[in-house]
Amino acid sequence: MRALAPAAARLATAALVAASLAGCAGRAPGGAPATPAGKDIITASDEPEASRRARLRMELAAGYFSQGQMTTALDEVKLALLADPTLAEAYNLRGLIYANLGDDKLAEESFRRALALNPQDMDAMQNFGYYLCQKKRYPEANAMFDQLLALPQHREPARTLLTKGVCQAFAGQLADSDVSLSRAFELDPANPAISVNLAEVLYRRGEYERARFYIRRINAVPALAGAQTLWLAARIEQRLGNRNGVQELGDQLRRRFPDSRETSAYERGRFDE
Repeated sequence: MRALAPAAARLATAALVAASLAGCAGRAPGGAPATPAGKDIITASDEPEASRRARLRMELAAGYFSQGQMTTALDEVKLALLADPTLAEAYNLRGLIYANLGDDKLAEESFRRALALNPQDMDAMQNFGYYLCQKKRYPEANAMFDQLLALPQHREPARTLLTKGVCQAFAGQLADSDVSLSRAFELDPANPAISVNLAEVLYRRGEYERARFYIRRINAVPALAGAQTLWLAARIEQRLGNRNGVQELGDQLRRRFPDSRETSAYERGRFDE
């Protein structure tokens, strides 16, 4: 199970975001369980009954979790673990659920159990790292992200670098965040969450020309531009002394997002918000 990146679905710059404990995605429903390299793939004809029950329960749990039905999702995870107590991904999802429910003790216990069962569970490492970041345990979070990035089989380094960069920004380590997010952009320049978060970090660092480059990429695509991205762009142009640019972006805010907090801030001239 993995936590989705809300910035990829709804771009946010007022508060930096990357992976959160608000959604999850796992193996597609009906997908075969993972098998070690070199081993035959387990199909329906030879999947053990206990594994089949656990897999079906996990599919239900993931669906409930994605809909925000935490207690129902937790019930399904418990049933999955009854069928297969060694299922690492069930403990990973259990950690996400307890984190959403505010039970830090059981959330951390669940993530650690997932990693004890599978020390190279990349989704569990990603989620646990961001969980530690949310708890302001920044050195531990950074170490978890570095451990994940060091795995030779890691196929989504841009996702981890994005999360690491956002965590570094939370910690006030803006120079380090710039490095992580810039590397993420090199690996995945089409990811809008990376561009938005990098633009925000660069704005905070006072590197307005660079910030302008990244936020313009987002605002040039109407489907991606939102009140927060337009407002960030307006603040950048204001810092650069481009009054015409500020007015143009402000007009877009008024026209497209008249009731937004960002439009209100623009109307009041509160460019520090």
